[in-house]
Amino acid sequence: MSQQSLFATLGDLSDEARHFIDGERRAGEGERLKVVNPGTEEVLAEFGGASAAQLETAVAAARRAFDSGIWSERPATQRAEILRRLVGYLASQRERLIDLAVREAGCPLGSAVMAAQVDAPLKHGFDVVDLYLSLPELEDNPLPLDERTPQRGGTLQSVRRHLPMGVVAGISAYNFPFYTNLWKVLPALLAGNCMVLRPNPMTPLAALIFGEAAQAAELPAGVLNIVADPGVAGGVALSTHPHVDMVAFTGSSSVGRQVAIQAAPTMKRLQLELGGKSAQIFLPDSIVEARMAAAMVCMAHAGQGCALGTRIFVPEADKADVVQAMAAVLAHARIGDPADPATTVGPVISAAQRDRCQRFVDLAVEAGARVVCGGKPPPGLAKGFYFEPTVLDTPDNRNPAAQEEIFGPVVTVIGYRDLDHAVEMANDSVYGLSGYVYGKKPNEALAVARRLRTGTVNINGGGASAYTSSGGWRSSGIGRERGIEGLRIYQQIQGLNILGE
Repeated sequence: MSQQSLFATLGDLSDEARHFIDGERRAGEGERLKVVNPGTEEVLAEFGGASAAQLETAVAAARRAFDSGIWSERPATQRAEILRRLVGYLASQRERLIDLAVREAGCPLGSAVMAAQVDAPLKHGFDVVDLYLSLPELEDNPLPLDERTPQRGGTLQSVRRHLPMGVVAGISAYNFPFYTNLWKVLPALLAGNCMVLRPNPMTPLAALIFGEAAQAAELPAGVLNIVADPGVAGGVALSTHPHVDMVAFTGSSSVGRQVAIQAAPTMKRLQLELGGKSAQIFLPDSIVEARMAAAMVCMAHAGQGCALGTRIFVPEADKADVVQAMAAVLAHARIGDPADPATTVGPVISAAQRDRCQRFVDLAVEAGARVVCGGKPPPGLAKGFYFEPTVLDTPDNRNPAAQEEIFGPVVTVIGYRDLDHAVEMANDSVYGLSGYVYGKKPNEALAVARRLRTGTVNINGGGASAYTSSGGWRSSGIGRERGIEGLRIYQQIQGLNILGE
């Protein structure tokens, strides 16, 4: 089936929207939830959200399933087999997931970022199962010899066990909904936990498919529960519930702080993937590459990515030429309906997010920045939440547009005097999620990268793998996602000290 006919066939998705509680797909009994296509403002689905009672039932089901040992005490190889079937079902729904990434999240069909929306997480799903099976459940503590043979006699063996946390609440983001849902569900369940997944209310449909996958894989009832609600009540309830042991959240830093506050009284484990204001530093020998830097952000899902390099640092002497070259590249951008394969810049998620882009452009100009291109909603598009790809010639790093995460197709270009100055400005941020360094001499680029205070640095390129972790420093988060660290964070350690003869 072609993508065009797929869109025509699916139509309204309200009938497909079912929560997943204690092994069953259920209609919501709470406040109505409306899912809007950000490219057309058409209603994709309208259905009952989960009520407070249903959310309580979901937590109770997860608690009961975990405490029974039906999942946590099952051999890891058996859990892995079931979860491979779950990922296999999701892979069979690839076309549906692409459709939802376009119509629910607004990602352009022809965008290179579509691979990160669907294909990359599907591959990661199989890879993370293999990675988990390679990790030992028991590890020896490296006691020195004199402690292994205490004076009172016998032999002391000290080991650590990696055990599941218990009940995990997953709260996912709207920009890459399938990706962020998968990277909560799979690591948590592989480690033996049970979960309640609460998707972002603007993009819940990609999460509800996991309920179908759980049934197809014959996941035991209660191990995975999925509840969506239209406001903040569900997230608050999960992050404060005494029967929830861990919260894994992806979203803004401001909401992440609130989640941490709510989780503190019950001392929950936290994994927070939060905002970013990442720097791209172009060394003088790679200035020609900078002309594409703005397009790489603006055409990457309209700038809605926490790790995107929205602060671009170039030598002061080259800045005027660079911003004009960026504008020339973006002049060829095609803004419009994400379902059109020719579209290169789609919408932001909502009218509120579009207004946020405008507000920060205005604040930037008030503080001395100059709009090189863009800076407003595009003319001629009566429907949809669009904002033009925007390049700001920014006088310094203290400009509001350089300090705050905008989450839209807006970049700031800032000149540096020398590389010390570039590093100083790159580190002058409350965020620390990612960073980028471009230079023709790898050793020089690496020397700059090593000075950046951020969770990940990409040198002359980058990528994401199930085997490598990422995570934020400072206001960009707590803990790591993906890789070994992204699995171990869903486990707790029990030490065993055994004295034998």
